[in-house]
Amino acid sequence: MTESPMLEIAPAVCLQAMNSLGIAVRAEYFCRPSSVDQIYQALDFAHTKGLAVTALGGGSNLVLAGDILGLVIVVDIKGVSCQEAEGQRLAVRFGAGEDWHEMVQHCLNKGWYGLENLSLIPGSMGAAPIQNIGAYGVELSDLFVSLETIEIATGKPRRFDRQDCQFGYRDSIFKQSLKSQHLITAVTLNLTRQAQVNIDYPALRDSLPETAPTPLEVSAAVCKIRRQKLPDPAVIPNVGSFFTNPVVSSEQARQLRSEHPNMPWYAQSDGRFKIPAAWLIDQCGFRGKRYGNVAVHKHQALVLVNHGGTGIEILALAERIKQAVQAAFAIELVIEPSIYGLT
Repeated sequence: MTESPMLEIAPAVCLQAMNSLGIAVRAEYFCRPSSVDQIYQALDFAHTKGLAVTALGGGSNLVLAGDILGLVIVVDIKGVSCQEAEGQRLAVRFGAGEDWHEMVQHCLNKGWYGLENLSLIPGSMGAAPIQNIGAYGVELSDLFVSLETIEIATGKPRRFDRQDCQFGYRDSIFKQSLKSQHLITAVTLNLTRQAQVNIDYPALRDSLPETAPTPLEVSAAVCKIRRQKLPDPAVIPNVGSFFTNPVVSSEQARQLRSEHPNMPWYAQSDGRFKIPAAWLIDQCGFRGKRYGNVAVHKHQALVLVNHGGTGIEILALAERIKQAVQAAFAIELVIEPSIYGLT
């Protein structure tokens, strides 16, 4: 077996190009391992120097509130392989460093279906399970088989199946009890050669032809809707949806609906109701408002955008929004992106 080349570990690296909010903070040390062997090199370096380890994925779902001490690792392991096949079902294994949307398109071109509703979501494959990404009626957990990690403290490899990950709405064990404890190296998803499109989401269904759409048509429709709703981070720095949609009791939902007859609500399987956070924020008058170097997007109240500000400024705007929604609706909004660099 050919050994991996020595990993380059650089000091004092600016992370502005590595987060979609474009926040200019520095990592004390930074590296981008492209193999498991290089991950071990990185962990040896960190353990020898007594450094904390912070893992960043594609940088599209995080807020950097300040410089990050220790070693920042971006896992850059690539590769796609079909691990096994049974009938029309496929178990496809992806390296954690693969770009999510590129992998969706790769699978569609291969005739491997199931990911089409998750098209154009920014970020890396390894980061996707951490927040259990979802869109247009599909969540990653619906397709999930397993993932592989290296435990940061011990260097031991570990495999997590679906139950181990404790997936929830935009949540997993890696945002809770195992936060910042593992480096994800690979993800395996359950796909199919037989097209079985999910067009239950109304906005998606309305944008497709009445005849049975193909997975490629579903993907194209999802991309079109997302581009219309959400600003391109390369043009206007943002992390997409900044808050999760709150889920409230049926009693609270009905009380709010009596006070706000036009409030949208969506029944959940447990009897509760999901309320769109964008609607709540919009009702509080934030859409399109700018506060110094940060703002709420003019077309989508759920998106906070950065005009050269800091992570602290972004979080201050988020807190202002949270307080307003709490005062108006007695609902506590939860920030979706992870926050790093707070002291």
